[in-house]
Amino acid sequence: MELLGRIRTERHEMPDALRKVADAILENPAAAARLTIVDLAERSGTSTATITRFCRALGFGGYAELRVAVATEMGRVNQQTWQTDIGQEILPGDTLEKVLGVVSGNDIRLIQETGDQLDLAVVEKVAQAIARAGRVLLFGVSSSAAVASEMEYRLQRIRIPTWSRSDAHSALTDAALLGQGDVAIGISHSGRTREAIEVLAEAGSHGAITVAVTSNPRSPLAEVAELVLTTASRETTFRSDGFAAIHSQLLVLDVVYVSVAQRTYERTKQAFDVTVRAVAGHRLSEGDS
Repeated sequence: MELLGRIRTERHEMPDALRKVADAILENPAAAARLTIVDLAERSGTSTATITRFCRALGFGGYAELRVAVATEMGRVNQQTWQTDIGQEILPGDTLEKVLGVVSGNDIRLIQETGDQLDLAVVEKVAQAIARAGRVLLFGVSSSAAVASEMEYRLQRIRIPTWSRSDAHSALTDAALLGQGDVAIGISHSGRTREAIEVLAEAGSHGAITVAVTSNPRSPLAEVAELVLTTASRETTFRSDGFAAIHSQLLVLDVVYVSVAQRTYERTKQAFDVTVRAVAGHRLSEGDS
């Protein structure tokens, strides 16, 4: 995950003092990259010791490393002209042209950030597990439930026995019936959805391979999962983190789906041929009006 995206995600879990530093950087990353450690401490209302703790929490040896990382990322951002609308507020009187620019710009950047930080080694392990699985269980609530349902449809289409659930009781029942070689996938932007954590824990206790799809790699959901796929998220007006994360969640799971299809190529091709013929009669030909 790119640095600013990581700071944006992890700030929710930080102590108050560190969160102030995160907010000061996110408010104007380009300016923050030029500040001395004393200046950043003053701007964030903290101390130089707090800045040092913040750097170490992100895995940097010191403030100089953090400044270089922020400056490098801002350099990449500035090379993309469409990025100018990122982070702008959408006001009631704004034109649809501006709304389109802000929303599409954020979504494009979100997908790029997710792709840049995606651990392909983990994707490969998840795809291998799904391709071999006797059963696959997907769980998510709210907007994550829609993502789980879409992945269910895709996997079922290529003959992977898959179920998605958004009700905790049904999901826990299904999770209890999983076993060795089965896969359970919990989807939660925050990684703090209690039901998702319980479902993965239940599935794991019966020997199933557990997978977390979350924007927070240090979340409780990630802690109970065997494999973790991380996503990025960018808020815009009227779209909170959970809604904004849908595109990145779909991207991650789409890469997994395609990887599964590669590993089951002959079976997948046959499944597509059969299903296309099954619905062919419900499609109008080009000459029909």
